Amino acid sequence: MKFVTFSMAALASVGCIGMAQAELPEAYCKAWHDPALMKRIDAGIERNRKGDVTLRVVDAAGRPVPGAAVSIRQKTHDFLFGCNAFVLGQLETPGLNRQYEETFARICNFATVPVYWKGTEPERDVLRYQEGGEEIWRRPPVDRFIPFGKKYGLTLKAHPMLWHEHNPDWLPKDPEALKALYRKRFKELAGRYAKDIAIWEVTNESTGCHKTYPLYSEDRAYVAWALREAAPLFDGSHRLMINDFTQFNERLPAENAYYKQLKGLLDQGLRIDGIGLQFHIWFEPQLMARHLAAERYLPNRLLDVYEAFAAFNRPLYITEITVPTPPGEDGEAIQAEVVKNLYRLWFSAPAMAGVTYWNLGDSMAHDKENTAAAGLIDKGLKPKASYRALDELINRVWRSHAEGTADAAGVLKFRGFYGAYDVTVTRDGVTTARPLHLSKGGAAEQRIVLN
Repeated sequence: MKFVTFSMAALASVGCIGMAQAELPEAYCKAWHDPALMKRIDAGIERNRKGDVTLRVVDAAGRPVPGAAVSIRQKTHDFLFGCNAFVLGQLETPGLNRQYEETFARICNFATVPVYWKGTEPERDVLRYQEGGEEIWRRPPVDRFIPFGKKYGLTLKAHPMLWHEHNPDWLPKDPEALKALYRKRFKELAGRYAKDIAIWEVTNESTGCHKTYPLYSEDRAYVAWALREAAPLFDGSHRLMINDFTQFNERLPAENAYYKQLKGLLDQGLRIDGIGLQFHIWFEPQLMARHLAAERYLPNRLLDVYEAFAAFNRPLYITEITVPTPPGEDGEAIQAEVVKNLYRLWFSAPAMAGVTYWNLGDSMAHDKENTAAAGLIDKGLKPKASYRALDELINRVWRSHAEGTADAAGVLKFRGFYGAYDVTVTRDGVTTARPLHLSKGGAAEQRIVLN
């Protein structure tokens, strides 16, 4: 396998300042550092993640206020940057739990909440929604996530309502009896959490459903059934999703079973408000090198696939991201480079609405997944190079601010990333603060009325 070595200057140019030299496969570097690709990604970010707004500063009578000093500072993103929060409140000390929450919320505005059936009802009619029951690793009681989300202003996503895996042993084998229990479960989840959890994965990994699952059929008809059952339980403020495997990121419609499944479901008029795609560059670090060297996950192909999925006119989500840290001195730098490149690409894709890293910490994964050391923070909760790279992108590179002066008509024009802003306007020593939300499809002009 042939490698190229990045010098410090080269690493600086791709956001890896201060890291050790990192080696990546030549094929990977050629694909991801192609000037035409960089131009495509940069243009996509500018076109799909930013918008223009005209601020018109007026007094209480509606008259223009020329010469007013205007400061515009972004507070939050509309784009969802997430992670699963499966170990919330489960670390050894209150101090570590507090550190975990703060580290999570610094780069995330989106949290995946585990509602696996095996974790919420391990014994029939013994529900684990509330605090006070048995503590199960990576399956905190669902109630715990609601104050966490409110405290940090997080959008919450429930994962998953129905999955053929991770189910309690007591489930019946009879399909109709199982469907009756799913109806009960769906109503419990919606009745208890619809007011606090905005996004719901109704089904997960159905293309990999095995024949021993009681609802199995070759056409995966249970997915349509589940969507029909779930839809009446949630209003238009919620997003109902399905989610599937990593390989579907690489396959164009003609060879993409997930794409064909989605088309069939939507052609039936079923409610699908979001489309989820996992992205695990698998759990053994040595496999990542093979994938990258074998021209897997080619960036232009990824973008072409996402543009094809955009034809469904539904938001896309990268729902589970695993990027291993290779062993050795340069491992963290390699992981950071791959993570940064992927996030830039996803942020540029037109239909993309959010991305979710799967495990925040190196010791927070499931079973053998921990061998990947794929966390953004290490076992001691210290941010790794990948965390710092995302922090730089999310909180600096992709965060807008501006200072200016209203013209003779009281107007100041501004272009920035979609999200919530604080606007302060000062004239003759008097300052007025106003919120501003710059959103895709939002108002092109907004008035700022001075006190």
